[in-house]
Amino acid sequence: MSQREPSPSPRRRSVLRGSLAVPAALTVPALAGAAPSLALAGRPEAGWGVQAGDVTAHAGLVWTRSDRPARMIVETSATESFRNPRRWHGPLLGPDTDFTGTTRLHGLPAGEQIHYRVLLADPDDPRRAGRPVGGTFRTTPKGRKEDVRFLWSGDIAGQGWGINPDRGGYRIFEEMRRRDPDFFLCSGDNIYADSPILPSVTLTDGSVWRNVTTEEKSKVAETLAEFRGAFRYNLLDENLRRFNAQVPSIVQWDDHEVHNNWYPGQILDDQRYTEKSVDVLARRSLRAFSEYFPVSTLPPGDEDGRVYRVMRHGPLLDVFVLDMRTYRNANSPGRQPDDTTGILGARQLAWLKRELSRSRAVWKVIASDMPLGIVVSDGRVNFEAVGQGDPGAPLGRELQIAELLRHIKHGKITGTLWLTTDVHYTSAQHYDPSRAGFKDFAPFWEFVSGPLAAGGFPATQLDGTFGPEQKFIKAPSRANTSPVETPQYFGEVDIDGGSGELTVRLRQEGGGVLFTQVLQPGRVGQ
Repeated sequence: MSQREPSPSPRRRSVLRGSLAVPAALTVPALAGAAPSLALAGRPEAGWGVQAGDVTAHAGLVWTRSDRPARMIVETSATESFRNPRRWHGPLLGPDTDFTGTTRLHGLPAGEQIHYRVLLADPDDPRRAGRPVGGTFRTTPKGRKEDVRFLWSGDIAGQGWGINPDRGGYRIFEEMRRRDPDFFLCSGDNIYADSPILPSVTLTDGSVWRNVTTEEKSKVAETLAEFRGAFRYNLLDENLRRFNAQVPSIVQWDDHEVHNNWYPGQILDDQRYTEKSVDVLARRSLRAFSEYFPVSTLPPGDEDGRVYRVMRHGPLLDVFVLDMRTYRNANSPGRQPDDTTGILGARQLAWLKRELSRSRAVWKVIASDMPLGIVVSDGRVNFEAVGQGDPGAPLGRELQIAELLRHIKHGKITGTLWLTTDVHYTSAQHYDPSRAGFKDFAPFWEFVSGPLAAGGFPATQLDGTFGPEQKFIKAPSRANTSPVETPQYFGEVDIDGGSGELTVRLRQEGGGVLFTQVLQPGRVGQ
């Protein structure tokens, strides 16, 4: 396996050379923990930064948050000078959306660098606008010869490890920004709604980890205001705001957006909560999620309010974003011989099979918020993910995955690979029917990377039903190691526009490449 790391191409680097500095002017909101109504009088400000999401060849979403009621205005240009900009009139930002808003841009040129700036205007006097806040993104190309680079990871502010000013905050986002990706796939656990952030934590060596704290993050999130505060917390970090302004996102969610290992219909047995209904908590969290991330299939863009979707990135890549949380059945020992609900639900599974069959992309990344063959337990007898430790024929949630894998094989769908996080370590698994209890599928890879800013956890066993073999793993030997003790991880995918070759690199904080795997296009059983 080659360890060679191509730098960003001269074309992309020259296009972005000046724009990398644009987001650096962002400042921490003066009243980060305060309600917008308490902000100082004056022009509206977008101190929480900007971010773009769900970018396609001709469209994209731009997000911001105001410190008071304001009209959102977005200007776009092909250059940083903003000569002859195109203006987009966005929504009125107010308390109904926690002063957040998203503006949809359309009719954009494919494969071009788009410079944008957000202005917030006084709704009663449009001439009174705040300081513009700028960002940039590149629309997806139409031609196959354009290289693609993206990153993925997840798990932010988990297990009490928050923004530590002594370490410079979430430094890994600055490291990822410098990799100059086309987009970032956040695979879930964007917040830890069930994990309060305390002012300090004493480490095993007696040193002290210090956290930036807010009122909302001092307890578990139950109210809509507390969920909003949990999503807002991460935006206090300058590294993340700078990253958001340069790198568009594709975001999915997982359990810690609500509560550890949650499933629909669950009633919590957790003394920290006065609201015990997970369904109530999930509705509040999803509303805050839709307010704080630019996601095209959530309100106001789509009233269906679903997280799962397919994002097409030119002829080389389609990204199938799954939701393994909202439609699952209850966590159980996972030994049911018949299970139509599974971890995806019947409707999402049908959608995924249909969209995979329709895809003409060279590579089809299945963005899964949970791993397939890594056993993730929920208590002493129940299981949280797909595998349950029985290496034989599919049972429980494995039945749904077996149906999907069978569909991929018999439909001759090539170029599929699975990317995930969740388990707080990094690994690479190759799945092969020759080693499996279930034989009717084509071999494939699954890559795991994370956390970004959370505790590290030991590796767990593999389930043999789909024949996984662990080609690489790096994990701590004990639970909840701090980011000081255990490096944080992210993954990188490069697709060569000429050959179509796809390279996966598992990276750790500090720039090191831990593992590299090269995949060839159009082949089965790599």
